[in-house]
Amino acid sequence: MADDVKGPPARRRYTSPVRAEQAARTRRAVLQAARELFADRGYAATPISAVADRAGVAVDTVYSSVGRKPELLRQLLETAISGTDEAVPAPERDYVQRVRAATSGREKLELYAAAVAAIGMRMAPVHRALAEAALTDDDCAQLRAEISARRAANMRLLAADLRATGDLRPDLTDDDVADVVWSMNSAEYRALLVTERGWSAERYAAWLADAWVRLLLA
Repeated sequence: MADDVKGPPARRRYTSPVRAEQAARTRRAVLQAARELFADRGYAATPISAVADRAGVAVDTVYSSVGRKPELLRQLLETAISGTDEAVPAPERDYVQRVRAATSGREKLELYAAAVAAIGMRMAPVHRALAEAALTDDDCAQLRAEISARRAANMRLLAADLRATGDLRPDLTDDDVADVVWSMNSAEYRALLVTERGWSAERYAAWLADAWVRLLLA
């Protein structure tokens, strides 16, 4: 005799647009609270409970919407780099696509210098928190090393892109170019000129572009 007894219907997944938007708003509030507190108090002096209080949510909501403190810091870094609410892979970022589309070495470097200056404004307080956290937190130390290595790898891609224009100095290798740009687009270099010497973002961008053109192009 055939078994024609049917089981309970499969539960269909359904995501309410309203619920998704509420979750996104909560995540943005948590990240904004963490950004403000890490900048004001420092990483070590900011407990998750303080982030929850500033964001107006429960502690468990901080964990469920973003994660532990090292993940909060990672997401702050990624969103500061992308300039959006989410991490964006390097090839998909608007400024990277504009740099890749440029046809001359000078234009590529000018576009990239402007992007570095803009990103630096968003990154500065987050980078200070990361530098502090890396001294005592292994996860944050690994994150800092990861971001630095990723930046170096991206600079090698930029160097190859510049090489393809035919505008680079012939005595420089791609590694030479990548290392020079990597050192000068760092948060530490920016802090010397912008934070300590009081340069504006516009002056900093113009300086980077001019220096890179003079140093790297034939």
